[in-house]
Amino acid sequence: MSPEAPSTPRSLAEALRARDDASLAALLRGRPDLITPVPSDLTQLATRAGTRASVLRALERLDRFALQTAQALAVAPDPESYDTLLGLLAGDGGDAAVADALPRTVASLREQALVWGDDDRLRLVRTARELLAPSPQHPSPTGLGPTVREATSGMSPGRMQEIVATAGLRSTHDSVSAVTALTALFTDRAKMGELLDGAPEAAREVLSRLMWGPPYGQVTADPALHLRWLLDRGLLLPTTPGTVVLPREVALHLRGGRAHRVPEPLPPAVEPAAAHSPRVVDATAAGQAFTALATVEELLKSWNQGGPAVLRAGGLSQRDLKRTAVALDLSEPVAAFWVELTYAAGLLASDGQADERYAPTPAYDTWLALPPAERWAHLAGIWLTATRTSGLIGGRDAKDRTLSALGPGLDRSAAPEVRHRVLTLLAGLPEGGAPSAEAVLARLSWERPLRGPQRDSTEDLRTRLARWTLTESEALGVTGRGALSGQGRALLGSQGRAHGVDAADAVRASGHPGPETDSGHPGSGTAATATAPGPGASGTAPEPDSGTGPGPFAPLSPAEQAAATSAAARLLAPLLPEPLDHVLLQADLTAVAPGPLRRPLADVLGVLADVESKGGATVYRFTPGSVRRALDAGQTAVGLHAFLAEHSRTPVPQPLAYLIDDVARRHGHLRVGAASSYVRCDDDAVLNEILADKRAAALRLRRIAPTVLAAPCDPATLLEGLRGMGYAPAAESADGDVLIARADAHRTPPRTAPDPVPDGPPPPDATLLTAAIRAIRAGDLAATAPRKSTGTELAGGELPRTTPADTLATLQAAVLTGDTVWIGYVNAEGAASQRVVAPVRVEGGFVTAYDHTADEVRTYPLHRITGVAELAED
Repeated sequence: MSPEAPSTPRSLAEALRARDDASLAALLRGRPDLITPVPSDLTQLATRAGTRASVLRALERLDRFALQTAQALAVAPDPESYDTLLGLLAGDGGDAAVADALPRTVASLREQALVWGDDDRLRLVRTARELLAPSPQHPSPTGLGPTVREATSGMSPGRMQEIVATAGLRSTHDSVSAVTALTALFTDRAKMGELLDGAPEAAREVLSRLMWGPPYGQVTADPALHLRWLLDRGLLLPTTPGTVVLPREVALHLRGGRAHRVPEPLPPAVEPAAAHSPRVVDATAAGQAFTALATVEELLKSWNQGGPAVLRAGGLSQRDLKRTAVALDLSEPVAAFWVELTYAAGLLASDGQADERYAPTPAYDTWLALPPAERWAHLAGIWLTATRTSGLIGGRDAKDRTLSALGPGLDRSAAPEVRHRVLTLLAGLPEGGAPSAEAVLARLSWERPLRGPQRDSTEDLRTRLARWTLTESEALGVTGRGALSGQGRALLGSQGRAHGVDAADAVRASGHPGPETDSGHPGSGTAATATAPGPGASGTAPEPDSGTGPGPFAPLSPAEQAAATSAAARLLAPLLPEPLDHVLLQADLTAVAPGPLRRPLADVLGVLADVESKGGATVYRFTPGSVRRALDAGQTAVGLHAFLAEHSRTPVPQPLAYLIDDVARRHGHLRVGAASSYVRCDDDAVLNEILADKRAAALRLRRIAPTVLAAPCDPATLLEGLRGMGYAPAAESADGDVLIARADAHRTPPRTAPDPVPDGPPPPDATLLTAAIRAIRAGDLAATAPRKSTGTELAGGELPRTTPADTLATLQAAVLTGDTVWIGYVNAEGAASQRVVAPVRVEGGFVTAYDHTADEVRTYPLHRITGVAELAED
């Protein structure tokens, strides 16, 4: 005898029960929400897989062809065969690409538990069918309307018989058989062809307009003759007064059996729109990375003494954002990006004071001490995983409130996935290849299509995120000239290595000569042409293994992310310019830094002089205010002269030496302290001069001693007022000592960087999957194990309750015979469960047994066992 064929599953739970552990692991990995918390058995897993929220999440992660396949199943009878599904997608004429892609797409839909059943009885999960099936309230993307049976559900029997007779069919005894006959006519290609051959030309034009949707139209109470012809034969059916619909069967005949106008079984290719030398790409990206570091440092340096105030609702005001953009010489959107990035990196936060302001955090000082390449890698790694999205700034939230920089409401959980996917697509191109933005957006749109039409003309969030990613990666130096750089590939970690980052590492390890002229030919003059091109060398990104795009996004683990950023820093380090330890002093009170300066020199010079211009070389200008700022920070005239002489390749100009000596001679001659505030000076003539100055009227000074003036304002206001009058006062403490105001004095308390907002539960790791599958299998064994009938079972197959005496006797007998029994158990929290156990010992009010559900030996109090039953012998 031949082995018995496996039975067809009657439910999704049975279909899941027939899977092996690898298939269950693939389901839980692709839909991690199903494992949070771990289901008790496969029936509960199937129930959870059919809930609306879970099905919606799964549908939103389908690629366009998989979604088209699910939509085709939603308009087909339930169940339906694979051949019919193929006809709905490929049409009567067939489509080789569809026929080739459909098997793996159906397999993927089965794997995600959206489709179940054998090929001759394919079923779409009921919730998915309800979401995708066409209705007047929710039109299907297929453009199909209701079936004949659905459209005629409220039609009178007499009217149905009239339609059947006019269509040339025999009259029937009831409406059900009439609907069946009309449906059979509309699905018969030959008979429908004959029927439509006799249609008026105007009637055929009406059908052609409704064929691809929307299938609804308006008619008057007295329709035209060609419309009457269609209505009398059921080719148009009334739904509401004045509204008619094209039945689904008629539309499919007119379309040649296709559910979609254009099936898209293959993803759009992402091809290089421009080709650059990889060395030029890396050099360009390195230049952008250096500029990015300088921008972040300048931003936080400008907020060293306390930045803009925090709005009451949180965030940065539009006026302060505009001032920051002007100070950085950037547009407001770009300035907002850098502000948000420094905040996401934990380098910037609010100080938490009563007059709350933004300021650098202590982590900023730690970050400044790192080598430049490591500082960049830290920023780039944070950008890749951050969910805060600066592109939303200036828009409106759900309550029509303006979204501000550093404010709430800017987190978008899809941002990390979109950034990774965009960079992965770039990594799939030959090195130096730069695709067009439209090609990248088209590919992402295929991988994650929108469900339903847009409410307005604006782009969807994922498209906007992709556009922002292309712009931000260029500004950050992850890409150069639109192509992914070597350090950008390394930043992707394992995903970048899968797309050829190892070859890039080999090229960089051989030595990088620095910038060169772009030849315009991919790989010219580089060792990259001698290496194997790897995936994507044909000019297109590697196609996904299945019909559902790239699969669920799995971020790198902390260890993998640390390794990736470290590798990116190593690749970037030789491309950054070497910091200099000197400047060129000039007679016009300026200093020229021909390149980046080493940290101690840059810090001191940043206090001693003001930046006048930036570019390939930075120009600093010395002014009385900047010299006074250095003296306020604790420097002396002697120390400044020595510092400039040590770090200048040119002699210290005489005007600069005179400026330092002149400011130092007057610095601290006046002393300002707290009275509310006072001015103290040993030279009473200077105080007389101040009192006589009209500009001092706003300070409301009065003499309280020959050498002391008092003011009702605070010391900081008094200091600024006197400095505005041309004096060089110094602040002093209560003990009369000069206060030193260092440039980095103001820091927030230690703050942690904001955590990214996850996009649902994270994909489970292998350990969790193994434990979860074992628990689900054990729970399913307990739930489906056959039991001996006792005649006292409760409704629904629940475990019967037994008396304590019967429970004890059954367990003791099981110990002697070694049998396995079924028990009901209530834990200390009151949670009830059912378990299959093999009792080993019963004593002292406890039963010790091997629990098949938990796959371990456990001890249970007898008073918590609600009932017991023997398992059937089979």
